[in-house]
Amino acid sequence: MEHKQLALSARTRWYEGLTAMHWRVLKASFLGWIFDGYEALALVVVLGPMLHSVLSPAQAASPTTYAGLVIGITLLGWGAGGLIGGILADYVGRKRMMLWSVFLYAVFSGLTAFSQTFWVLCGLRFLTGLAMGSEWSTGVALLSETWPERARAKGAGFLQSGFGWGTLIAAVVWYALSSAHPLGAETWRLMFVLGAVPALFVLYIRRGVNESEKWQRAVREKRWSATSTTSTQPVAGDASASDKRPFTLTQLFREPEALRRTLLLLVLSIVTTVGWWAISSWLPTYTVALAKAEGIPDALSWGSKVSIAYTIGAIAAYMIAGFVVDAIGRRAFLSLTFVGALLTTVVTYKLTTSVEAMMVVAPINGFFTLGCAYVWMAIYPCELFGSSVRSTAISFVFNAARLIAWVFPIIAGSMIKSFGGVSQAALALGSVYLIGIVVPWFLPETRGTGMPD
Repeated sequence: MEHKQLALSARTRWYEGLTAMHWRVLKASFLGWIFDGYEALALVVVLGPMLHSVLSPAQAASPTTYAGLVIGITLLGWGAGGLIGGILADYVGRKRMMLWSVFLYAVFSGLTAFSQTFWVLCGLRFLTGLAMGSEWSTGVALLSETWPERARAKGAGFLQSGFGWGTLIAAVVWYALSSAHPLGAETWRLMFVLGAVPALFVLYIRRGVNESEKWQRAVREKRWSATSTTSTQPVAGDASASDKRPFTLTQLFREPEALRRTLLLLVLSIVTTVGWWAISSWLPTYTVALAKAEGIPDALSWGSKVSIAYTIGAIAAYMIAGFVVDAIGRRAFLSLTFVGALLTTVVTYKLTTSVEAMMVVAPINGFFTLGCAYVWMAIYPCELFGSSVRSTAISFVFNAARLIAWVFPIIAGSMIKSFGGVSQAALALGSVYLIGIVVPWFLPETRGTGMPD
């Protein structure tokens, strides 16, 4: 049936045949990722007033250390939660894990508003990250297994755009709250109170979305092979030769082809994460420095402006990526993405010398280093692994890089000092994109081949 859909795709519009259930799955996954985007930026924008409220006088003497620590701990929880939740989704189902992820994230985000000490704040930030970490992988797996082939990449791109929309919502909400100051110096707490709203969304997921039939069928028929090889003869390390279900994470490393794909995808994920972290996290600081050097009044406001411009560029990439990747193929898309990321990084940190120019460059940079550089994870890995391990695979690829990158915010100050400034540090770490240009060509092309069972 899926091959017939592929044959017909050239004669039909990509959205023809999509049912109300398909759109509900996209809506549920999209909104869940909006909540994650909101939560990610909410922590950053309230960091100053939040630390002012919870740090003791002794701790307040080293604010940058504690700022990096709370961000790093959140990322650590996010990575660990994503990996654990992704594995569980292959055992208990995508829908059930999404329900628990959104509900617990909302609870812990709401409780963050009541933090009185730094270590209580860190504990709640870790638990919030742990809870929301698996929302992405479950949403991506559910959409990829329910949408028809001709529309799936487009739907995944729309889903991924939720993160960008979430960060924009957080920026607008904080702008409104910080302008009105309803709670004075404690207004930051309202950002996390609003973070509890997604708990209501659980009711929608429970009533409006069905479980993945593809995953249910794979488990029912005991199809354990990680890459769904076409060979009917049992091979060494092939889990499909046994009725007993192996642990999904070990399958990624026990089957030779699965191991090769997992490691190559992990390298690309690390390239994406390291490059994005260096480019985006230092971009506001660098832009503010340019504004101060030009003598522009209210130089600090340019940090927020450039972040919004950067995010708008990323959203544009998310919205069109599915169409581009279907037109030119997965490997070419990835390689060109990292070429664009490398070039725009050089332009941003070496050739841009005014805030006016930066407002033009930033959305182009965001298009490549955040938009294109992340959207492939919602499209490509799903096509390389079987249904019984798909959530585990995509969550490992996405979150293992986070488990490496969480230390960067903590050591950021030392890195900038070591490299001799923000621009030099960004250019040095941005050179990792060279690896990303080459690696995709060692993976199989999956355009038009359909989803493995």
